[in-house]
Amino acid sequence: MIRAGCNLLGLVLAWALALAVGRASAQEAEPGMVPEAVTGAAMQAAREVRLPKFEAGLAAGAGWLPDYPAAGQNHFQGLAFPYLIYRGEILRSDGQGVRGRFYNDEAIGLDLSFSGAFPSSSRDNRAREGMPDLDWQGEVGPSLRITLWRDPARPQRLNLELPLRAVFSTDLSSVRYRGLTFSPELAYERRALAREGDRFRIGLGPVFATDRMMDYFYRVEPRYVRADRPAYDAEGGYLGTRMQFSYRFPLTGRLSAVAGGRVESFHGARNEDSPLFRRDWNLSAALGLSWSLYRSEASVASSASPFD
Repeated sequence: MIRAGCNLLGLVLAWALALAVGRASAQEAEPGMVPEAVTGAAMQAAREVRLPKFEAGLAAGAGWLPDYPAAGQNHFQGLAFPYLIYRGEILRSDGQGVRGRFYNDEAIGLDLSFSGAFPSSSRDNRAREGMPDLDWQGEVGPSLRITLWRDPARPQRLNLELPLRAVFSTDLSSVRYRGLTFSPELAYERRALAREGDRFRIGLGPVFATDRMMDYFYRVEPRYVRADRPAYDAEGGYLGTRMQFSYRFPLTGRLSAVAGGRVESFHGARNEDSPLFRRDWNLSAALGLSWSLYRSEASVASSASPFD
């Protein structure tokens, strides 16, 4: 699960977490890649793969990320953390992130999705010097997935994804509500693109945010005014458009890697007149690794769908 704009837990955490909890095992068979002669109950049996109900391990990621949407500077961000995979009927941590599955079939899915963004120090950003830091951010909300096209011969599909999330920030001593984001995205996904067990995804779509969320990035209060930074009150609306991709692949049976990138355009954004709006384009790149250390003896049958 990847963040909306630059206000979710960062490309690194999003990709590293998606890698860790959604890693495709090198031993996992690709559903749908069965002989044409296998049909009916035999096909269902051939497609069924048993996977551990619980897995635990370590994940780490690092990336070159903008400090906030339309920021003039990027910085390296990194994170290492333990992870737990849980393959439950409703609550899951899987290849699509940490989510609660309320409804899911080949055409439509409704999840409760989570994401977030790294903090950013104003001391390290020329535009925000002397202003409060941007804290850790978290997002939660429903996400509707509509599958527009699916290839019956290969594990690939085209989705329209419609996540609406509430945003919160924390300095680890308190939590504050920061508004809402809506980020519709047209996304192409492909399994077994170059090798068995890999997963490629590329998505394109706009991002919209409420005025409270925009204020967090672009508002300049009178007490922070200086010669090159006039007061500014941000407004809600169009934040920008992003194109993002990721490629996750197994290295061994227990070790996997992920690489990804993002290009964001802020031309015509609602708050392009803010003195904190510094660039029309942002570029990001990230890498991650995960290592599975424990797999439970208890197992569950994987879905016949390679994307479930």
